[in-house]
Amino acid sequence: MQAWHRASQSEASTAMYASHVICGRWVVANAFCFFILLVTSTDITVWIISALLAIGIGSSKYAKWRTRNKLVRDLAAMDPERREKVLSRMSPELAMEARQELMRRFHIS
Repeated sequence: MQAWHRASQSEASTAMYASHVICGRWVVANAFCFFILLVTSTDITVWIISALLAIGIGSSKYAKWRTRNKLVRDLAAMDPERREKVLSRMSPELAMEARQELMRRFHIS
């Protein structure tokens, strides 16, 4: 009698697990559908605008970095007299930043 009781217990627990998995999937599906119903076109519009703004800011920062990197490389390749001539024609802030980068990356004063 105890063997039958153990067998029915294991079958019951297996059936209970199977129903829990099925119900669990159903709950997840319902939660997803409920979330989709809560998302409005205004939300989607705001998300798209935010993504485009982030892409624009990131690309402009990358373009600025790439341009400054190219400038510093060109300055490093120049002879010292020409480099000083070019740096003297730049704005003081940009020239100071370029000099600092030359010192840091190429050890050129």
